[in-house]
Amino acid sequence: MSNVNVAVIGVGNCVSSLVQGVEHYRDGDAPGLSHPVCAGYAISQVRFTAAFDVNAAKLGRDLSEAIWTPPNNARGFATVPHLGVPVVEGILADGVGPGSAGAIDPRGGATPGQVAAHLAETGTHVVLSFLPTGAQQATELYAEAALAAGCAFVNCMPAVLARSPEWRRRFAEAGLPLIGDDLKSSFGATLVHRALVDALTASGVHLHDGHQLLGGGNMDFANLQDADRMKSKKDTKATGAGTSTHVSAQYLPFLDDRKIAYLRLDGTGFGGSPLEVEVRMVVEDSPSAAGNALDAVRHAKAAMDEGVGGLLG
Repeated sequence: MSNVNVAVIGVGNCVSSLVQGVEHYRDGDAPGLSHPVCAGYAISQVRFTAAFDVNAAKLGRDLSEAIWTPPNNARGFATVPHLGVPVVEGILADGVGPGSAGAIDPRGGATPGQVAAHLAETGTHVVLSFLPTGAQQATELYAEAALAAGCAFVNCMPAVLARSPEWRRRFAEAGLPLIGDDLKSSFGATLVHRALVDALTASGVHLHDGHQLLGGGNMDFANLQDADRMKSKKDTKATGAGTSTHVSAQYLPFLDDRKIAYLRLDGTGFGGSPLEVEVRMVVEDSPSAAGNALDAVRHAKAAMDEGVGGLLG
């Protein structure tokens, strides 16, 4: 079976954890990995073939070096060898929001045609997008490039792409897989929140309110200080059961890539008795996102092998 050739868009903390993870798990199973083999592909068959970014400090660097370039602050857990994958200038569009604009020197003059040509030249199979929340225009331009290059597209950020009938149709007609939007972390606040909702409602509890109060020190949280971009994130955090869930995110630089989440649910139980559940959780933010991304790119390549296009559930 061939390799899974992956291009990454946005060489931030999540890509740092992803690249480290491929190296960390290359020789087999270890704690924290859900699927050593997924859709017939082992971790050792995942190869990075291209990388795009708009931060001038990362452009021209090998991917193995760019993942450590500030403002990246993800936890280091693997030594990554030289990959021979230079970070090239990508598409700016709306990819840099007000909250993170001061942290980088932005470039981004590439066109979808130039991105598509680079994808084709590098033999890329799957394009994996870790663009910032709110980068709807940039997401669509990269999707255009993926279609032109004959690549699958995995959208890990909350943009309307996989939810769009038009984009689903276009990828289906091209015979190319589409996965997303906003790929969930393997273990995050929303997963725990939904598990609590499911457990309580299954026991007859009527839930009427809840919240997620989130704090973190990475560029994702800096980006979410913009109200419009935060709205895009909130739209992906519905927890079901008709509950009204308030979500807020605070940028706390001293936390680096850690995320602190305070979760609360209020409801009514047997006999009308009040019920309150509160949970505090602390996780390294980016590694949690990388695990599901590894599964998604392998599923996308397997679908390509079988000639399956369009939205993958």
